Amino acid sequence: MCGRDWSSDVCSSDLGTCAEAGAIAAMVAGGDTEIKEVAVIADSPEPVTPCGGCRQKLAEFAAADVKITMATTGGKQVTLTMAEILPGAFNTHHMSNT
Repeated sequence: MCGRDWSSDVCSSDLGTCAEAGAIAAMVAGGDTEIKEVAVIADSPEPVTPCGGCRQKLAEFAAADVKITMATTGGKQVTLTMAEILPGAFNTHHMSNT
């Protein structure tokens, strides 16, 4: 969520609950645990990526090759894979010795 704080324009002043987190919560509540594809649509001049926190949350439920399509309401779009938007993602593999 981007906005103005007391001193500057910021996009990370309140890492709250984003749409991606809500969608993941609804998915899990519905009994699913695997993301097959993601679409992020914003009313912006250029396609918007998920924030860093959401990239990590998505990576916990999406394979590295899952497509993430970022689009504007004006029709511009970019599609990348999960691995491309979060290279070196932390996952359960990193905890395999615990």
